[in-house]
Amino acid sequence: MLDVRFSSALKAMLLLGHAEEEGSPVLSSTQLARSLNTNPSLVRKLMVPLVQDALVASIRGRSGGVRLGRPADRITLGEVYRSSVGDKPLWAPRPEGPRECLVTNHSAEYFARLTDETEVAVLGALAGRTLADSLDELRAIDRADGAPAPERPFSAPRHQRARPAGHGPGGSALRYSGPTGPVC
Repeated sequence: MLDVRFSSALKAMLLLGHAEEEGSPVLSSTQLARSLNTNPSLVRKLMVPLVQDALVASIRGRSGGVRLGRPADRITLGEVYRSSVGDKPLWAPRPEGPRECLVTNHSAEYFARLTDETEVAVLGALAGRTLADSLDELRAIDRADGAPAPERPFSAPRHQRARPAGHGPGGSALRYSGPTGPVC
């Protein structure tokens, strides 16, 4: 089974960085859950180590949520990886079987060395990138796709944005009554 803690934590951190750039730095677990296609409870569990490592700050209260713990250009992807994955190795070896030959006698040790070597390379690559770098890369990908400029999703809380005229009973403009849809 694939471990998605890092990719989920990174996507959440990128959403928080983007939200901060757009002027709405605090996002709720419900908002993040919609963008991560998961549930708010899982998002809150995902945030625990990130808060403990001060990569994310938790804001309590009715209008609370989470925000970046420091500027995006001062958070490396290596920090996000170490925080979200903890001490869990990149790969898990198969359980040991009978020791009958060269492979079965030494595969666990070989696999441990290979895993350590790979993790050092991965952490080296991630340590050289910040959240701000990653947001710049996402913008470059977006420009290369030729996509039209999106609505500024963080300009106001979703529940406070007006719907365009003609979207509601009688064709009148309505206001959203609560958070809807993903944050971006």
